[in-house]
Amino acid sequence: MRAVVYTRTGDPSVLEVVERPVPEPGAGEVLVRVAVSGVNPTDWKSRRSAVPPGGWQIPNQDGAGVVEAVGEGVDAGLVGERVWVWEAAWRRPWGTAAEYTLVPSRQVVRLGPASFDLGASLGIPFLTAHRCLTAGESMPDRINAGAMEGRVVLVQGGAGAVGNAAIQLAKWADATVIATVSGPEKAQLAAAAGADHLVDYRERDVVAEVKRISPRGVDTIVEVAPVANAEIDVAVAAPHACVAVYADDGTGSLALPVRPLMAPNARWQFVLVYTLTEAAKAKAVYDVAAAAADRVLRVGPDAGLPLHYYPLAEAADAHAAVEAGAVGKVLILTSDD
Repeated sequence: MRAVVYTRTGDPSVLEVVERPVPEPGAGEVLVRVAVSGVNPTDWKSRRSAVPPGGWQIPNQDGAGVVEAVGEGVDAGLVGERVWVWEAAWRRPWGTAAEYTLVPSRQVVRLGPASFDLGASLGIPFLTAHRCLTAGESMPDRINAGAMEGRVVLVQGGAGAVGNAAIQLAKWADATVIATVSGPEKAQLAAAAGADHLVDYRERDVVAEVKRISPRGVDTIVEVAPVANAEIDVAVAAPHACVAVYADDGTGSLALPVRPLMAPNARWQFVLVYTLTEAAKAKAVYDVAAAAADRVLRVGPDAGLPLHYYPLAEAADAHAAVEAGAVGKVLILTSDD
């Protein structure tokens, strides 16, 4: 099989396409013939910083394809099923940037008739968004239709992949969603995802606009730039609000005023899918799969998430695009078919 591999850390040039034997699934494992591999920021960050523990690594956590074979203890009925894969490369060498990947059975989820493009876009962004939306004590710990009725969610950076996922999940759950954006084009993307209110932070006072929309504040903030937005988040937090931080904006250490946050019992929750509890991961996977099955999750420009395709041979370019901040979802097509 063809696979993208790196044997040392570095820029995208360390990625090379090589021939590898198709692996055999062991006990509890599933072999998936990958159709589409999704690229996330954590994929290029790992490539730059994490030395492959076994001397080589196939990158990319997310993907979608068809189950080719299963190991001992796995339901043989999975063979031939269309599935999406999450967290494939976490502490394992078999990422999804290859014609086949090998993953534990719990990391394979039936996709049904949904597109492989959607399946390859679900994993890390939607699981991250799920955790951000459910971490607060005033929010439900499960997401389904109606679960967030009466809640107000602020998505900082509504045009990003996680921001898009948070908007879609929150709207499915009937929350009111406010999204911040950096210009008209990104406003269009956040609106397409389903945001109820848009605030261009380069043109408007975010605090004033949020308070106008929701005078009591917001219940959850999905935060992409915690240092830059700290003052805003403090100002708009409702009683028992949670600020869920899923990214590091690289602008310094986070400082928060203690007393203004004590009275509302506000919470700052840091989110990384890979190190969530197994229970939290299971809930997120179940709910995201249910939303996909209900056909409420979408990708593509009409969903506010433009898709950028690269062939397997150009995986380095795909990684470079994500590293450069590509707006939308970068996908690698693993087959020439």
